[in-house]
Amino acid sequence: MRQNKKIITIIPVYNEREKAAQVVKKFPAGLVNKILVVNDGSGDNTRQVVEATGRATILHNKNRQGIGFAIRQGLEYALKNNYDIVVVMAGNGKDNPQEIPKLIKPIIEDDYDYIQGSRYLKGGHYGKMPLQRLIMTKVYSFFIRLLYGQKITDGTNGFRAYKTSILRDKRINLYQDWLREPLEYYLSIKALLLGYRVIEVPVTKLYPQGVGYKEYTKVKPFSGWLKRLMPLFLLRLGIKK
Repeated sequence: MRQNKKIITIIPVYNEREKAAQVVKKFPAGLVNKILVVNDGSGDNTRQVVEATGRATILHNKNRQGIGFAIRQGLEYALKNNYDIVVVMAGNGKDNPQEIPKLIKPIIEDDYDYIQGSRYLKGGHYGKMPLQRLIMTKVYSFFIRLLYGQKITDGTNGFRAYKTSILRDKRINLYQDWLREPLEYYLSIKALLLGYRVIEVPVTKLYPQGVGYKEYTKVKPFSGWLKRLMPLFLLRLGIKK
């Protein structure tokens, strides 16, 4: 399946404790070349429990820098160590590592550049998703279709894969201060704008049942979503590049 491609999975985490360790343990042996956990200033024992698995390399931030910053650290590591494909996924158990082959297949077999996981495509699954999350994911995808003319069903889904080669494109600048949170959203929109081959594949997105908003996400209501919506408009209007 990998066809001599070096594949790295980046997992940004913040106060995920055993959840992150359980995600790492779910990786079948030999699925990817590297599991990289970026511990973004967790105040609990996330770092220790992940280290105890003995299966992941860990980058540790002393203070919280933001998910975009953490993912960028992982991407820098991938480029420095000559990986061909990057997979980004959640560290809280919502994404299933065993679905990674579905994400990377279009890259390896059909030379796609950027693969977006979608819970809404036929074959995807999301169970009983909180109403506010359902609404925001639909709104985001609607604006992608409206502003960019691209039929993307699940643009907010953080389960993604892409070639590291697109990160070397000089038209993509991941080092802008405003990307400390919405970096992945920026990158996905730039992939569309620059004409890279983009496709969605069905994946599962699991949500814990019977818990409050703070237990299933680190995204703050309103302000957190506003930051993630910003790239849609700023890039379309040419205010940011």
